[in-house]
Amino acid sequence: MDRGVILFFSTHFALRAEKLTKEKGYSTKLIPVPRHLSSDCGVCLRIPWEEKEKIIDLLEESGVRMEGAHFLSGEK
Repeated sequence: MDRGVILFFSTHFALRAEKLTKEKGYSTKLIPVPRHLSSDCGVCLRIPWEEKEKIIDLLEESGVRMEGAHFLSGEK
């Protein structure tokens, strides 16, 4: 399964995003931001890449501010 990450402007938004996505049944997890990416808060939400658009829509509708979404190449 391909994975990606969503970066946030603060840990508050990252924690809220994890809670919202878990409640909706998505397989997500908070992880440290990969070294090749940069983020203000240091943690990001790992997501199934094929669910990216649905997850982003959910977070936007819930007022979660995101920095961006990035594909993680080579992730298993």
